[in-house]
Amino acid sequence: MMKRKFMTYLLAAAVLAASHISSSAQNKQTGYAEVNGLKYYYEITGKGEPLLLLHGGLGTLDMFGPVREMLASQRQVIAVDLHGHGRTTLGTRDFDPVSIGADMAGLLDVVGVKQADVLGYSMGGFVAFHFGVQHPNRVRRLVIASAPFAQNGFYPEMLLMQATVSSAMADSMKGSPMYDTYMAVAPVKEDFPRLLDQVGAFMRKPYDWTADIAKLTMPVMLVYGDSDMVRLEHIVSAYHSLGGGLKDAGWQREHMSKNRLAILPNVTHYEMFMAPQLAMTAMPFLNGRDGAPERLWGE
Repeated sequence: MMKRKFMTYLLAAAVLAASHISSSAQNKQTGYAEVNGLKYYYEITGKGEPLLLLHGGLGTLDMFGPVREMLASQRQVIAVDLHGHGRTTLGTRDFDPVSIGADMAGLLDVVGVKQADVLGYSMGGFVAFHFGVQHPNRVRRLVIASAPFAQNGFYPEMLLMQATVSSAMADSMKGSPMYDTYMAVAPVKEDFPRLLDQVGAFMRKPYDWTADIAKLTMPVMLVYGDSDMVRLEHIVSAYHSLGGGLKDAGWQREHMSKNRLAILPNVTHYEMFMAPQLAMTAMPFLNGRDGAPERLWGE
């Protein structure tokens, strides 16, 4: 029962993603970056300051759909298929967001970018976080969407569902949008069951990266849905670790944190990656606009 329920969540996300895949190919640059034994597929769209865009687990860069187009209207968006996902090979390495985060520095080297803003969703948020921790000089501003910083950041029922992810699900997923998308673009289509095993193994392994939050030196925005799979208590605790939400901002905003927290209303984890609110919330922060009024009340 639990396994079927989690599959329903996965398939719902895949259906939403498949129905919103961008058909725009104008000015799109594609390529592969060989980094630490993997060949990462990437697509570059738009013009402006570079923005590295990282998708969620068992998805592809296509899942952002209209959100990627919105971001590319103002930025040079470098979207990546993560390790073992989409067009990027699974290889022989274990799936590990910490290692993938380290790989992102090499990927930026290949595309000729010294420093970029980074936006990561869910599993991509894990990767974005570790990239920021390991290479703070390469990340100008960081947006982490719908990703916890410890395994217990998820609601308990979600941990039970995540524990069921394995190759045993592969046959039952045949014919689903997620399976069909993988089969359409994966370089080694027979790797799908092994990918499920790899991602499932990571999900079952305890982790707690909260102590590393303090290592983020760049401005950080946390974005979650008010109906996310991440516990609100965990979200607030993470924001406190970033120095935000600890005191009143003050009349002159003198106590404002450089970091931001956004809770998007009426948004779930399974909608965040394609919700226009994600782009509309992230872009002012990425552009360095702090939202301060032109004059303070009473002046």
